[in-house]
Amino acid sequence: MRVSSGMIFDAGVASINRQTASLLHLQQQVASNRRILAPSDDPVAAARALEVTQASDVAAQFKQNQNYANSALGLEEVHLGSAGDILARVRELAVQAGNTSLAASDRKAIATELRARFEEVLGVANATDGTGNHIFAGFMSAATPFGGTVESILSGAEIGYAGDDGQRKLQLSPTRFLEVSDSGSEVFKRVRNGNGYFATGYAAGNTGTGVVDSGNITDPAKWNALVARNFSINFSVDNAAVPPVTYYDIVDTASGNSKLTGLAPVLPPTAATGQRVYQSGQPIILKNQGIEPAFDFGGSVLITGAPADNDGFSIAPSSSQSVFATLAHLIGALEAPGGTPAANAKLGSEIGFALTNLDQSTDNILRVRAQVGSRMNEIESLGKLNEDLDLQYQQTLSDLQDLDYARAISDLTRKQTDLQAAQQSFVKISQLSLFNYL
Repeated sequence: MRVSSGMIFDAGVASINRQTASLLHLQQQVASNRRILAPSDDPVAAARALEVTQASDVAAQFKQNQNYANSALGLEEVHLGSAGDILARVRELAVQAGNTSLAASDRKAIATELRARFEEVLGVANATDGTGNHIFAGFMSAATPFGGTVESILSGAEIGYAGDDGQRKLQLSPTRFLEVSDSGSEVFKRVRNGNGYFATGYAAGNTGTGVVDSGNITDPAKWNALVARNFSINFSVDNAAVPPVTYYDIVDTASGNSKLTGLAPVLPPTAATGQRVYQSGQPIILKNQGIEPAFDFGGSVLITGAPADNDGFSIAPSSSQSVFATLAHLIGALEAPGGTPAANAKLGSEIGFALTNLDQSTDNILRVRAQVGSRMNEIESLGKLNEDLDLQYQQTLSDLQDLDYARAISDLTRKQTDLQAAQQSFVKISQLSLFNYL
């Protein structure tokens, strides 16, 4: 084959270009600290690096979600704490209102402050997160959840709720969706009244000075096992006795029969009729004693004072009562006309009911706060896990992409030598022409 001068020059230039391109590629790797500048440098490592980068981006999104969730729960916790502080103040006012030495004007002054506290709690329940979304409205965050007044509740209506029971959630990890809100109905409305198992009450026509407490449960299983749970404690006075003796009977409201005899109550009362003798301040045990028919409600009720003939007190299963209803009924009791022994006794019962229901409301808010705190702790744990994953991703990417500087510098020096050799060789070869010797 004839080798022409043109072929020699072309081969020399091509060699120099290859050496120059290889040298430039190494210089780019050193400048960027990256071994892979294009997928063709290492297709397998490039594909793996893309997968790891995508996983790292997903973890970064989870981190943003965790920050938002922590902020939302922190804001909710602040408002729950504020509601708890308000209820603590309301309880102080209720205890103060129970002082028998207070005049009617003093109680009305307390009721005035309670009205302000009612509006304050309503404001907390309707709080927003700063972007216009209501914290306690469930999924209906654009709507103001609660609406109503003390007067509307006292007239028989409950506080209005325009939200729903939804809990907004955020995905904080590939497998964990965390609740970042609580519905207002769960926080402010679904509160068990009474002692949580049954609620006591007094008959509107009571004329004596009997005051009933909220009752006490000693065996919840026995109460829960009851089929019928509506009863009344009816009082009767034997004025023929000297001194007069007050009796009480425990009556099943549905059947009208006495639990003490199993029969319809017999009047006038005597020791022979099977009714128990009432002693003020002694617990009324809701269980058979002596020769009475077997029954056991698993609790007791305390009544103090002197119930009059035909006075009655009720026992009914606990139901849900909102925080607002508890405040409104307390306000109504303090603003009601008083002065008579019977009115004062009813006020004493109402204050007792309010204190018990306030404790139930406070416990419910504390329960929700505990759930919020538990979620915030979980976010913290997920955040630490996310940081560990991010560190692992960065380590993997470093192993796949980062440059081995010692090897790169060695290769760079060798490539520079190769290029210089190619250039000098080309100079020598280009002079091997017969024209140089003519």
